[in-house]
Amino acid sequence: MALPLTEADFDRIRELHAAGASRNDIARDLGRSAATISKWCGRLGLAFDRTSTQAATAAKVQDAKAKRAELMQGLLDDAQRLREQLFAPAVVFSFGGKDNSYESRRVPEPPARDKRDLMASINQALMASLRLDEHDRGSDVDDAKAMVDELYEALTGAWEQYHREHPEQTPGGPS
Repeated sequence: MALPLTEADFDRIRELHAAGASRNDIARDLGRSAATISKWCGRLGLAFDRTSTQAATAAKVQDAKAKRAELMQGLLDDAQRLREQLFAPAVVFSFGGKDNSYESRRVPEPPARDKRDLMASINQALMASLRLDEHDRGSDVDDAKAMVDELYEALTGAWEQYHREHPEQTPGGPS
């Protein structure tokens, strides 16, 4: 169990915070957990600028979305290549007999069992692609809702400011 923070620790927290150190940097400097530093910074009235954290998070979200789009396209390409095999010439083979011999021959298209396996693989690739697409469409809806909320707040603020500056235009206000 860690010892309680001392007044010297509080002074060091204030000093590092004033120098622009991050919560994690302060935690490392004092040998404490980030949660402890967050708790004490809150009690000391110190807040951290989260702009860079928010920007980094937004960048990671966009990077992940781009990777999912690339993966989705790859899955669609895989499904297409598998589909092309359904009616393409194929080689069937077998091992067997008392000498464990190998026999093969070329056929105009794969046997029904192989076609069934190909269809199952195509289905899996398509379903995985659709799940990725649904995931990202959901985040677009969330982004749109956030934008509408921000627009509402901005319009409300503008309306209130206008009526503060022009009380004669406000119903029930001075005439």
